[in-house]
Amino acid sequence: MEMQTEQATQKTCMSSLIDQGSLESHRYYLSRRTVIEMLRDRGYSVPDSEIDLSLDQFRTIYGQSPDTSRLRISASHESDPSDKILVVFCDQGIVKVSQVRSIAGQITNKDSLNRLIVVIQDRITDQAMKTWDLFSFKVEIFQITDLLVNITKHELNPRHRVLTNEEKQKLLEKYSVDEKQLPRITVKDALVRYFALEKGQVLEITYNSGITETYVTYRCVW
Repeated sequence: MEMQTEQATQKTCMSSLIDQGSLESHRYYLSRRTVIEMLRDRGYSVPDSEIDLSLDQFRTIYGQSPDTSRLRISASHESDPSDKILVVFCDQGIVKVSQVRSIAGQITNKDSLNRLIVVIQDRITDQAMKTWDLFSFKVEIFQITDLLVNITKHELNPRHRVLTNEEKQKLLEKYSVDEKQLPRITVKDALVRYFALEKGQVLEITYNSGITETYVTYRCVW
C-alpha cells in the first residue's frame, strides 16, 4: 500500500513538470519575451509587467493558439521618444509578398516609425525580402527559433556592452589606434543583430569565468 502511494506521488510530481499547454503558445511566449528583453536592452521603454509575464498568464491573455495580430509590440526609445519601433509576428507558413503588403497595410504610423521587427516561422521569399527594402524605415527579420532563448543570458556567454560614441573615441585615443585596427565582429553575428548595431560601433566584451581574472576585450562591428 505504501509503495502504491509512493508511486502515485511520483507520478503527480512528474506531471507537474510537464507543460500541459500547447507547444504553439509556448513558442510564442518565449520568443515574445526575448523580443521584449531585446527592446529593453536596446534602450526602448517597455513595462516590467510584460517582461515578468509568466507562461500561464500569457496563455490566459492570448490563449493556447494566439492570434499573432494581438502579439504586436510597440515602444519608444527612452532617450528619444520620437524613435519608435514596432514588432509583428507572422503566422506559420512561407512569407510572401501578399503577407508583407498585409502587414504594411496594418501599420497606421508609417511616417513616425523608425524600425520594424518581423518574427517569422518559416522562410521568406526573395521577392518578399525585396519588398521590405521599399519601406521608409529599417526592417529586421528574425526567425522565431532564434528567439526561443535570449543569447545574452546564456551562462557561458560573456557580458556584452555597447560603447557610446564618446566611450569609443576614448578607447581609440587610449590605445592610439583607429577603429579598423580593433578586432572585428560581423554585422551578421547574433549579438550584433540582438543589439541592432551598425558598422563602426564597438562592443565591450567582459569574460569572467570565476577561475581566472576578469578579461575585457573589444570588437568593432564590420
